[in-house]
Amino acid sequence: MDLAYTAEEEEFRARLRRWLGEVLPRLPAKPAAADWPGRRAYDAAWQRMLYDAGYAGLHWPRDAGGRGATPTQHLIFLEETERAGAPYVGANFVGLLHAGPTVAAEGTAAQRARWLPPILRGDEIWCQGFSEPDAGSDLAALRTRAVRDGDTYVVSGSKLWTSHAEVADWCELLVRTDPAAPRHRGISWLAMPMDAPGVTVRPLRTLAGSAEFAEMFLDEVRVPVGNRVGAEHDGWRVTMVTLSFERGTAFVGEVVACRRVLGELARTARANGRWDDAVLRRRLGGLAAEFTALWRLTQWNVSEAQRSGGVPGTGGSVFKLRYSHARQELYDAAAEVLGAGALDVGHAWVADRLAALSYTIAAGTSQIQQNIVAERILGLPKGR
Repeated sequence: MDLAYTAEEEEFRARLRRWLGEVLPRLPAKPAAADWPGRRAYDAAWQRMLYDAGYAGLHWPRDAGGRGATPTQHLIFLEETERAGAPYVGANFVGLLHAGPTVAAEGTAAQRARWLPPILRGDEIWCQGFSEPDAGSDLAALRTRAVRDGDTYVVSGSKLWTSHAEVADWCELLVRTDPAAPRHRGISWLAMPMDAPGVTVRPLRTLAGSAEFAEMFLDEVRVPVGNRVGAEHDGWRVTMVTLSFERGTAFVGEVVACRRVLGELARTARANGRWDDAVLRRRLGGLAAEFTALWRLTQWNVSEAQRSGGVPGTGGSVFKLRYSHARQELYDAAAEVLGAGALDVGHAWVADRLAALSYTIAAGTSQIQQNIVAERILGLPKGR
């Protein structure tokens, strides 16, 4: 494997560094963590800056509004924006990282023209309406109903852990359109406008004190049939495309962030005298090897997605399974480095550690990922 960068890639990196050096000092202060309307405006403004500079949807296909960048350019972009401390996608993450790519892969020309440009510009924010109160990790057990009425679906039910529902314009929504069909059939993928009559959103406060999730109640919400992505009752297949993006490439930037955090931990350990502990040094060294391996797996997954037409494969489950646990191990090590300081609720490490707990559940639990790896990659028989 040749990991050397070409002259063209190095020029891309240099241009990006220059641009970041010019625009980042001019950004306003970040809003408070609990100010989601403010955070939406901040994230949308940053996305518009990326769009105007030609960096929005960098790796998206050109016919979807992106630049059609190579996997290596995409990874360089993530490395450099993280190194420079640029804003993350924030409230834009559902639209940019999996709803938008799903529409690009599965949507009609009219749907791509309607939804993709506003996502890339930061004009419209999306949320995810997949999980339900009684379904847990068994996504195929969803019960939210969509009854066809001419050119509209009448949707009733409820969703849980709906990311950024309180500030979203659109929801990627899974509904059951044929209740008599087997569990994995009779499901459809809809784009639902969040301002439609009958949509009620109730924010949920997490362990970390934030409220980026919500319960969502749907009472006879009317959604145009033209907002269905994919064929009627074919939503499970479309959902697998969405989840492949969510598990395969949506966490790419966070691997870069974890490698940065690990470097900060090593510097902190040297400054506070903990570096003399050989056991701690071995632990940090092991984590460095772990995240280096995850970065190489990330490179492979992104390249594989490029070769397969832009849709990640089941290798995303391998990545997501290990990354979820490695991230928790990273913040366990942070607690060891910081000592009593790790108990200070005002410390940034504390919020990050609490947030890390969710990663073995978010985007499919670790148990679900193990089943996918066992059945679809290793070819083992399904458990009973």
